[in-house]
Amino acid sequence: MPSLHDFATWQPLLRLLRAEHADTLAAAGGHVAGRIGPAGWSVPLTRRRPQPGRAAQVSDNQEQHDAIGVVVEALREEGSGGVSFVVEASASPGTVRLHLIGAGSSSQPGIATAHPGTLLLADGALPEPVRRLPDPVPDAVTAPSADPELLRSTLHERLPDAVGSTREEIAAVEARLGVPLPPELRVLYEVVRGAYADWRDFEEPYEALGCELLPLGEVYVADAASRQVPWQFAAMEAVETWPEDAVQGLVGSPGWIVFGDNGGGDRFAVDLTPGPDGHVGQVVIISHEEHIGAMLVADSLTDMIVRRHTDGRPDRRVERPPLVAHVNRASIPSVEAAAHAGLEVLSLGVWEKEPVSLAPVFGLPRLRTLAAYPGTLADPRETARLTHLEYLELPPAEWRVLIDAGAVPKGLLAAGIISHDRRENPLWTISLANELLALYGRPLISDITVLEGTVM
Repeated sequence: MPSLHDFATWQPLLRLLRAEHADTLAAAGGHVAGRIGPAGWSVPLTRRRPQPGRAAQVSDNQEQHDAIGVVVEALREEGSGGVSFVVEASASPGTVRLHLIGAGSSSQPGIATAHPGTLLLADGALPEPVRRLPDPVPDAVTAPSADPELLRSTLHERLPDAVGSTREEIAAVEARLGVPLPPELRVLYEVVRGAYADWRDFEEPYEALGCELLPLGEVYVADAASRQVPWQFAAMEAVETWPEDAVQGLVGSPGWIVFGDNGGGDRFAVDLTPGPDGHVGQVVIISHEEHIGAMLVADSLTDMIVRRHTDGRPDRRVERPPLVAHVNRASIPSVEAAAHAGLEVLSLGVWEKEPVSLAPVFGLPRLRTLAAYPGTLADPRETARLTHLEYLELPPAEWRVLIDAGAVPKGLLAAGIISHDRRENPLWTISLANELLALYGRPLISDITVLEGTVM
Protein backbone atom coordinates (compact mmCIF):
# COMPACT_ATOMS: atom_id res chain seq x y z
CA MET A 1 0.00 0.00 0.00
CA PRO A 2 1.21 3.56 -0.65
CA SER A 3 2.63 5.54 2.27
CA LEU A 4 1.14 8.95 2.98
CA HIS A 5 4.58 10.43 3.50
CA ASP A 6 6.15 9.11 0.29
CA PHE A 7 6.56 11.75 -2.40
CA ALA A 8 5.54 9.16 -5.00
CA THR A 9 2.09 8.90 -3.39
CA TRP A 10 1.49 12.58 -4.10
CA GLN A 11 3.27 12.81 -7.44
CA PRO A 12 0.21 12.23 -9.70
CA LEU A 13 -1.76 14.91 -7.85
CA LEU A 14 1.20 17.31 -7.77
CA ARG A 15 1.58 16.91 -11.53
CA LEU A 16 -2.02 18.06 -12.05
CA LEU A 17 -1.70 20.94 -9.56
CA ARG A 18 1.53 22.16 -11.13
CA ALA A 19 0.06 22.06 -14.64
CA GLU A 20 -3.05 24.05 -13.65
CA HIS A 21 -1.31 26.53 -11.31
CA ALA A 22 2.00 27.02 -13.11
CA ASP A 23 1.82 30.82 -12.95
CA THR A 24 0.89 30.85 -9.27
CA LEU A 25 3.72 28.51 -8.31
CA ALA A 26 6.19 30.52 -10.41
CA ALA A 27 5.40 33.76 -8.54
CA ALA A 28 7.23 34.79 -5.39
CA GLY A 29 5.41 33.34 -2.40
CA GLY A 30 3.01 31.47 -4.66
CA HIS A 31 1.34 28.37 -3.31
CA VAL A 32 -1.65 26.09 -3.70
CA ALA A 33 -3.31 24.30 -0.82
CA GLY A 34 -6.11 21.89 0.00
CA ARG A 35 -7.33 19.14 2.26
CA ILE A 36 -8.05 15.46 1.62
CA GLY A 37 -10.02 13.11 3.83
CA PRO A 38 -11.12 9.50 3.45
CA ALA A 39 -14.66 10.55 2.55
CA GLY A 40 -14.15 13.86 0.73
CA TRP A 41 -11.66 16.46 -0.33
CA SER A 42 -11.12 20.06 -1.32
CA VAL A 43 -8.45 20.27 -3.99
CA PRO A 44 -7.94 23.32 -6.25
CA LEU A 45 -8.42 21.60 -9.60
CA THR A 46 -10.97 22.56 -12.23
CA ARG A 47 -13.50 19.83 -12.83
CA ARG A 48 -14.79 19.16 -16.33
CA ARG A 49 -18.52 19.62 -16.63
CA PRO A 50 -20.60 16.77 -18.06
CA GLN A 51 -22.22 17.05 -21.43
CA PRO A 52 -25.58 18.87 -21.34
CA GLY A 53 -28.37 16.54 -20.31
CA ARG A 54 -26.05 13.97 -18.73
CA ALA A 55 -25.24 13.51 -15.05
CA ALA A 56 -21.65 13.94 -13.90
CA GLN A 57 -19.62 10.72 -13.84
CA VAL A 58 -16.27 9.79 -12.35
CA SER A 59 -14.91 9.24 -15.86
CA ASP A 60 -15.41 12.96 -16.62
CA ASN A 61 -12.50 13.69 -14.25
CA GLN A 62 -10.87 10.28 -14.11
CA GLU A 63 -7.30 11.55 -13.88
CA GLN A 64 -8.11 13.76 -10.88
CA HIS A 65 -10.08 10.98 -9.22
CA ASP A 66 -7.25 8.49 -9.64
CA ALA A 67 -4.59 10.93 -8.38
CA ILE A 68 -6.58 11.82 -5.26
CA GLY A 69 -7.56 8.19 -4.80
CA VAL A 70 -3.93 7.18 -4.21
CA VAL A 71 -3.74 9.66 -1.32
CA VAL A 72 -7.11 8.51 0.06
CA GLU A 73 -5.89 4.91 0.09
CA ALA A 74 -2.78 6.00 2.00
CA LEU A 75 -4.97 7.82 4.53
CA ARG A 76 -7.11 4.73 5.05
CA GLU A 77 -4.05 2.56 5.43
CA GLU A 78 -2.79 4.84 8.23
CA GLY A 79 -6.23 5.22 9.81
CA SER A 80 -5.97 8.98 9.36
CA GLY A 81 -8.98 11.28 9.41
CA GLY A 82 -7.42 13.59 6.82
CA VAL A 83 -4.44 15.71 5.90
CA SER A 84 -3.98 19.32 4.79
CA PHE A 85 -1.31 20.18 2.25
CA VAL A 86 0.52 23.20 0.89
CA VAL A 87 2.50 23.10 -2.36
CA GLU A 88 5.24 25.65 -3.08
CA ALA A 89 7.77 25.90 -5.90
CA SER A 90 11.31 24.94 -5.01
CA ALA A 91 14.48 26.63 -6.23
CA SER A 92 15.27 23.84 -8.67
CA PRO A 93 13.37 23.77 -11.99
CA GLY A 94 10.54 21.24 -12.04
CA THR A 95 10.82 20.70 -8.29
CA VAL A 96 8.10 21.38 -5.73
CA ARG A 97 8.03 21.45 -1.95
CA LEU A 98 5.07 19.71 -0.34
CA HIS A 99 4.04 20.43 3.25
CA LEU A 100 1.76 17.81 4.89
CA ILE A 101 -0.01 19.18 7.95
CA GLY A 102 -1.61 17.14 10.71
CA ALA A 103 -4.20 18.69 13.01
CA GLY A 104 -2.46 18.15 16.33
CA SER A 105 -4.10 17.70 19.71
CA SER A 106 -4.96 21.37 20.14
CA SER A 107 -6.98 21.95 16.99
CA GLN A 108 -9.91 20.68 14.98
CA PRO A 109 -9.27 20.80 11.20
CA GLY A 110 -11.03 23.43 9.15
CA ILE A 111 -13.79 22.49 6.75
CA ALA A 112 -12.49 22.16 3.17
CA THR A 113 -9.42 24.26 3.87
CA ALA A 114 -5.75 23.79 4.72
CA HIS A 115 -5.86 26.69 7.17
CA PRO A 116 -6.10 25.83 10.88
CA GLY A 117 -9.65 25.26 11.98
CA THR A 118 -10.61 25.65 15.62
CA LEU A 119 -7.90 26.05 18.22
CA LEU A 120 -8.75 24.31 21.49
CA LEU A 121 -7.50 26.53 24.30
CA ALA A 122 -8.63 24.48 27.31
CA ASP A 123 -8.51 20.75 27.98
CA GLY A 124 -11.82 19.03 27.33
CA ALA A 125 -13.71 22.30 26.80
CA LEU A 126 -17.04 21.98 24.99
CA PRO A 127 -19.21 24.68 23.38
CA GLU A 128 -22.05 25.92 25.56
CA PRO A 129 -24.83 24.33 23.44
CA VAL A 130 -23.11 20.95 23.79
CA ARG A 131 -22.81 21.39 27.55
CA ARG A 132 -26.50 22.21 27.93
CA LEU A 133 -28.59 19.55 29.69
CA PRO A 134 -32.39 19.30 29.59
CA ASP A 135 -34.36 21.58 31.85
CA PRO A 136 -36.51 19.73 34.38
CA VAL A 137 -40.22 19.69 33.50
CA PRO A 138 -41.77 18.19 36.64
CA ASP A 139 -45.35 18.56 35.39
CA ALA A 140 -44.81 16.61 32.15
CA VAL A 141 -46.95 13.47 31.77
CA THR A 142 -47.61 10.90 29.07
CA ALA A 143 -50.07 11.87 26.34
CA PRO A 144 -53.69 10.70 26.57
CA SER A 145 -53.13 8.96 23.22
CA ALA A 146 -50.51 6.60 24.67
CA ASP A 147 -51.99 3.09 24.87
CA PRO A 148 -49.42 0.26 25.07
CA GLU A 149 -51.99 -2.54 24.78
CA LEU A 150 -53.64 -0.98 21.72
CA LEU A 151 -50.16 -0.62 20.24
CA ARG A 152 -49.43 -4.29 21.00
CA SER A 153 -52.62 -5.59 19.38
CA THR A 154 -52.15 -3.36 16.33
CA LEU A 155 -48.58 -4.59 15.84
CA HIS A 156 -49.69 -8.24 16.06
CA GLU A 157 -52.42 -7.54 13.52
CA ARG A 158 -50.15 -5.76 11.03
CA LEU A 159 -47.11 -7.99 11.49
CA PRO A 160 -48.41 -11.46 12.42
CA ASP A 161 -45.10 -13.13 11.57
CA ALA A 162 -42.91 -10.71 13.53
CA VAL A 163 -40.33 -12.12 15.95
CA GLY A 164 -40.22 -10.36 19.30
CA SER A 165 -37.37 -9.72 21.74
CA THR A 166 -36.92 -11.80 24.89
CA ARG A 167 -37.02 -10.32 28.38
CA GLU A 168 -33.31 -11.00 28.68
CA GLU A 169 -32.54 -9.11 25.47
CA ILE A 170 -34.56 -6.10 26.61
CA ALA A 171 -32.93 -6.18 30.05
CA ALA A 172 -29.48 -6.22 28.42
CA VAL A 173 -30.32 -3.16 26.31
CA GLU A 174 -31.69 -1.31 29.35
CA ALA A 175 -28.49 -2.06 31.23
CA ARG A 176 -26.42 -0.73 28.32
CA LEU A 177 -28.51 2.42 27.99
CA GLY A 178 -28.69 3.01 31.72
CA VAL A 179 -32.43 3.72 31.52
CA PRO A 180 -35.53 1.49 31.35
CA LEU A 181 -37.35 1.40 28.04
CA PRO A 182 -40.58 3.40 28.31
CA PRO A 183 -43.74 1.24 28.16
CA GLU A 184 -44.65 1.86 24.51
CA LEU A 185 -41.10 1.29 23.28
CA ARG A 186 -40.87 -1.88 25.37
CA VAL A 187 -44.09 -3.15 23.77
CA LEU A 188 -42.76 -2.34 20.30
CA TYR A 189 -39.64 -4.45 20.82
CA GLU A 190 -41.53 -7.22 22.61
CA VAL A 191 -43.49 -7.70 19.37
CA VAL A 192 -40.85 -6.72 16.77
CA ARG A 193 -37.18 -7.18 17.60
CA GLY A 194 -36.12 -5.39 14.45
CA ALA A 195 -33.56 -7.93 13.22
CA TYR A 196 -32.84 -7.47 9.51
CA ALA A 197 -32.74 -11.24 8.97
CA ASP A 198 -36.39 -11.57 10.05
CA TRP A 199 -37.75 -9.95 6.89
CA ARG A 200 -37.79 -11.00 3.29
CA ASP A 201 -39.55 -7.78 2.33
CA PHE A 202 -38.16 -4.73 4.14
CA GLU A 203 -41.13 -2.65 2.99
CA GLU A 204 -43.49 -4.68 5.20
CA PRO A 205 -42.24 -3.42 8.61
CA TYR A 206 -41.71 0.09 7.22
CA GLU A 207 -45.32 0.32 6.08
CA ALA A 208 -46.57 -1.09 9.38
CA LEU A 209 -44.47 1.15 11.63
CA GLY A 210 -43.90 4.29 9.56
CA CYS A 211 -40.12 4.06 9.96
CA GLU A 212 -37.13 1.75 9.57
CA LEU A 213 -36.95 0.07 12.98
CA LEU A 214 -33.44 -0.32 14.37
CA PRO A 215 -32.57 -3.78 15.70
CA LEU A 216 -32.88 -3.79 19.47
CA GLY A 217 -29.11 -4.01 19.87
CA GLU A 218 -28.67 -0.77 17.90
CA VAL A 219 -31.03 1.34 20.03
CA TYR A 220 -29.03 4.20 21.56
CA VAL A 221 -29.33 7.40 23.56
CA ALA A 222 -28.94 10.53 21.40
CA ASP A 223 -27.08 12.63 23.95
CA ALA A 224 -24.96 15.61 22.91
CA ALA A 225 -21.85 13.47 22.39
CA SER A 226 -23.67 11.34 19.80
CA ARG A 227 -24.10 14.33 17.49
CA GLN A 228 -20.40 15.30 17.38
CA VAL A 229 -20.87 18.95 16.44
CA PRO A 230 -17.56 20.73 15.64
CA TRP A 231 -16.69 23.73 17.81
CA GLN A 232 -16.91 26.25 14.97
CA PHE A 233 -20.55 25.29 14.34
CA ALA A 234 -21.76 24.67 17.88
CA ALA A 235 -20.29 27.94 19.15
CA MET A 236 -22.36 29.83 16.57
CA GLU A 237 -25.62 28.32 17.81
CA ALA A 238 -27.81 29.10 20.81
CA VAL A 239 -30.20 26.72 22.49
CA GLU A 240 -33.19 27.77 24.51
CA THR A 241 -36.46 26.18 25.54
CA TRP A 242 -39.49 28.45 25.76
CA PRO A 243 -42.84 27.84 27.53
CA GLU A 244 -44.57 27.11 24.21
CA ASP A 245 -42.05 24.44 23.13
CA ALA A 246 -43.03 20.77 22.98
CA VAL A 247 -39.39 19.72 22.40
CA GLN A 248 -36.40 21.10 24.25
CA GLY A 249 -33.91 22.91 22.01
CA LEU A 250 -30.84 20.79 22.68
CA VAL A 251 -27.90 19.29 20.81
CA GLY A 252 -28.80 16.01 22.46
CA SER A 253 -30.56 14.65 25.52
CA PRO A 254 -30.05 11.67 27.82
CA GLY A 255 -33.80 11.22 27.38
CA TRP A 256 -33.81 10.83 23.58
CA ILE A 257 -33.91 7.06 22.94
CA VAL A 258 -33.39 6.42 19.23
CA PHE A 259 -35.27 3.48 17.77
CA GLY A 260 -35.75 4.19 14.05
CA ASP A 261 -34.72 5.94 10.86
CA ASN A 262 -36.72 7.63 8.11
CA GLY A 263 -34.59 6.04 5.39
CA GLY A 264 -32.66 9.25 4.79
CA GLY A 265 -30.49 9.39 7.89
CA ASP A 266 -32.89 11.26 10.22
CA ARG A 267 -33.51 9.39 13.46
CA PHE A 268 -36.76 8.77 15.35
CA ALA A 269 -36.53 8.86 19.14
CA VAL A 270 -38.81 8.51 22.11
CA ASP A 271 -38.42 11.70 24.17
CA LEU A 272 -38.33 11.33 27.96
CA THR A 273 -37.26 14.96 28.53
CA PRO A 274 -39.98 16.95 26.73
CA GLY A 275 -40.42 20.69 26.62
CA PRO A 276 -43.01 22.50 28.74
CA ASP A 277 -45.72 21.90 26.12
CA GLY A 278 -44.74 18.30 25.40
CA HIS A 279 -45.45 14.82 26.73
CA VAL A 280 -43.20 12.19 28.25
CA GLY A 281 -42.77 9.46 25.63
CA GLN A 282 -43.54 11.68 22.63
CA VAL A 283 -41.81 10.84 19.34
CA VAL A 284 -39.31 13.28 17.85
CA ILE A 285 -37.13 13.20 14.76
CA ILE A 286 -33.49 14.28 14.86
CA SER A 287 -32.23 15.69 11.56
CA HIS A 288 -28.81 14.58 10.35
CA GLU A 289 -28.44 17.94 8.57
CA GLU A 290 -28.86 20.09 11.69
CA HIS A 291 -26.67 20.50 14.73
CA ILE A 292 -29.30 21.38 17.29
CA GLY A 293 -32.84 20.43 18.17
CA ALA A 294 -35.43 17.85 17.18
CA MET A 295 -38.95 18.11 15.76
CA LEU A 296 -42.12 16.68 17.23
CA VAL A 297 -43.56 13.80 15.19
CA ALA A 298 -46.35 12.53 17.42
CA ASP A 299 -47.50 12.77 21.04
CA SER A 300 -46.92 9.04 21.55
CA LEU A 301 -45.76 5.91 19.76
CA THR A 302 -49.40 4.78 19.67
CA ASP A 303 -50.29 8.01 17.91
CA MET A 304 -47.50 7.55 15.38
CA ILE A 305 -47.95 3.83 14.61
CA VAL A 306 -51.63 3.11 15.25
CA ARG A 307 -53.16 6.41 14.17
CA ARG A 308 -50.34 7.31 11.74
CA HIS A 309 -50.03 10.84 13.07
CA THR A 310 -46.59 12.09 11.98
CA ASP A 311 -46.97 15.85 11.59
CA GLY A 312 -46.57 16.87 15.21
CA ARG A 313 -48.52 19.97 16.21
CA PRO A 314 -48.46 23.53 14.84
CA ASP A 315 -45.71 25.68 16.35
CA ARG A 316 -46.80 28.56 18.55
CA ARG A 317 -43.99 31.03 17.96
CA VAL A 318 -43.57 34.09 20.15
CA GLU A 319 -41.48 36.93 18.72
CA ARG A 320 -38.35 37.55 20.80
CA PRO A 321 -35.01 39.26 20.19
CA PRO A 322 -32.67 36.75 18.52
CA LEU A 323 -30.11 34.96 20.68
CA VAL A 324 -27.87 34.74 17.59
CA ALA A 325 -27.54 38.07 15.79
CA HIS A 326 -26.14 38.43 12.26
CA VAL A 327 -25.09 42.01 11.59
CA ASN A 328 -24.43 42.51 7.88
CA ARG A 329 -25.61 44.38 4.83
CA ALA A 330 -28.69 42.16 4.42
CA SER A 331 -29.76 41.42 7.99
CA ILE A 332 -29.53 43.35 11.28
CA PRO A 333 -28.28 46.84 10.38
CA SER A 334 -26.05 47.63 13.38
CA VAL A 335 -24.45 46.32 16.55
CA GLU A 336 -26.76 48.63 18.52
CA ALA A 337 -29.82 46.97 16.97
CA ALA A 338 -28.48 43.52 17.86
CA ALA A 339 -27.70 44.28 21.50
CA HIS A 340 -29.96 42.94 24.24
CA ALA A 341 -29.41 41.20 27.56
CA GLY A 342 -30.02 37.68 26.20
CA LEU A 343 -27.65 37.93 23.21
CA GLU A 344 -25.32 34.92 23.07
CA VAL A 345 -23.74 35.03 19.61
CA LEU A 346 -22.77 38.08 17.52
CA SER A 347 -21.69 37.54 13.92
CA LEU A 348 -20.39 40.50 11.88
CA GLY A 349 -20.60 39.64 8.18
CA VAL A 350 -20.12 41.42 4.85
CA TRP A 351 -20.25 45.13 5.64
CA GLU A 352 -20.12 48.11 3.27
CA LYS A 353 -20.21 50.86 5.90
CA GLU A 354 -17.58 52.15 8.30
CA PRO A 355 -16.08 49.54 10.67
CA VAL A 356 -18.10 49.15 13.84
CA SER A 357 -17.42 49.53 17.54
CA LEU A 358 -18.31 46.75 19.96
CA ALA A 359 -19.22 49.25 22.69
CA PRO A 360 -22.99 48.54 22.49
CA VAL A 361 -22.38 44.94 23.61
CA PHE A 362 -19.87 45.60 26.39
CA GLY A 363 -21.02 43.95 29.59
CA LEU A 364 -23.71 41.74 28.08
CA PRO A 365 -23.91 38.82 30.52
CA ARG A 366 -24.53 36.01 28.00
CA LEU A 367 -22.45 37.08 25.00
CA ARG A 368 -20.08 34.12 24.58
CA THR A 369 -19.29 34.08 20.84
CA LEU A 370 -18.05 36.75 18.45
CA ALA A 371 -17.23 36.13 14.78
CA ALA A 372 -16.11 39.00 12.56
CA TYR A 373 -15.52 39.31 8.82
CA PRO A 374 -12.33 41.12 7.66
CA GLY A 375 -12.42 44.88 8.19
CA THR A 376 -15.66 44.96 10.17
CA LEU A 377 -14.08 45.87 13.53
CA ALA A 378 -13.00 49.47 14.08
CA ASP A 379 -10.68 48.28 16.87
CA PRO A 380 -10.14 44.54 17.35
CA ARG A 381 -8.72 45.27 20.81
CA GLU A 382 -12.27 46.00 22.00
CA THR A 383 -12.85 42.24 22.07
CA ALA A 384 -10.98 42.21 25.40
CA ARG A 385 -13.96 44.12 26.87
CA LEU A 386 -16.28 41.19 26.15
CA THR A 387 -15.60 39.46 29.45
CA HIS A 388 -17.79 36.37 28.92
CA LEU A 389 -16.37 35.31 25.55
CA GLU A 390 -15.74 31.58 25.12
CA TYR A 391 -15.18 31.55 21.36
CA LEU A 392 -13.66 34.23 19.14
CA GLU A 393 -13.40 33.88 15.36
CA LEU A 394 -11.34 36.47 13.47
CA PRO A 395 -9.29 36.79 10.27
CA PRO A 396 -5.48 36.61 10.57
CA ALA A 397 -4.95 40.40 10.43
CA GLU A 398 -7.25 41.01 13.40
CA TRP A 399 -5.59 38.25 15.42
CA ARG A 400 -2.23 39.82 14.60
CA VAL A 401 -3.42 43.10 16.13
CA LEU A 402 -4.60 41.36 19.31
CA ILE A 403 -1.44 39.32 19.79
CA ASP A 404 0.89 42.28 19.16
CA ALA A 405 -1.11 44.45 21.58
CA GLY A 406 -1.27 41.77 24.27
CA ALA A 407 -5.06 42.07 24.04
CA VAL A 408 -6.16 38.51 23.38
CA PRO A 409 -9.30 38.08 25.54
CA LYS A 410 -8.81 36.09 28.71
CA GLY A 411 -10.88 33.01 29.34
CA LEU A 412 -11.40 31.82 25.77
CA LEU A 413 -12.13 28.12 25.45
CA ALA A 414 -11.60 28.00 21.69
CA ALA A 415 -10.62 30.29 18.82
CA GLY A 416 -11.03 30.33 15.06
CA ILE A 417 -8.61 31.83 12.53
CA ILE A 418 -10.66 32.21 9.38
CA SER A 419 -8.91 33.20 6.15
CA HIS A 420 -11.03 34.80 3.42
CA ASP A 421 -8.06 35.46 1.12
CA ARG A 422 -6.75 32.67 -1.11
CA ARG A 423 -3.40 34.44 -1.26
CA GLU A 424 -2.82 33.81 2.45
CA ASN A 425 -0.53 30.85 2.85
CA PRO A 426 -1.82 28.34 5.42
CA LEU A 427 1.74 28.06 6.72
CA TRP A 428 1.47 31.72 7.81
CA THR A 429 -1.79 31.14 9.64
CA ILE A 430 -0.37 28.02 11.30
CA SER A 431 2.48 30.16 12.62
CA LEU A 432 -0.08 32.65 13.93
CA ALA A 433 -2.10 29.82 15.46
CA ASN A 434 0.97 28.57 17.30
CA GLU A 435 1.52 32.02 18.81
CA LEU A 436 -2.03 31.96 20.09
CA LEU A 437 -1.71 28.40 21.41
CA ALA A 438 1.50 29.36 23.20
CA LEU A 439 -0.31 32.18 25.03
CA TYR A 440 -2.63 29.57 26.51
CA GLY A 441 0.12 27.03 27.17
CA ARG A 442 -1.32 24.58 24.66
CA PRO A 443 0.56 22.05 22.46
CA LEU A 444 1.56 23.61 19.16
CA ILE A 445 0.67 22.46 15.65
CA SER A 446 3.96 20.72 14.91
CA ASP A 447 2.95 17.70 12.83
CA ILE A 448 4.29 19.11 9.56
CA THR A 449 6.20 16.93 7.12
CA VAL A 450 8.10 18.55 4.22
CA LEU A 451 8.67 16.52 1.06
CA GLU A 452 10.53 17.72 -1.99
CA GLY A 453 10.79 16.18 -5.41
CA THR A 454 10.59 16.56 -9.15
CA VAL A 455 7.27 16.77 -10.99
CA MET A 456 7.57 16.41 -14.75
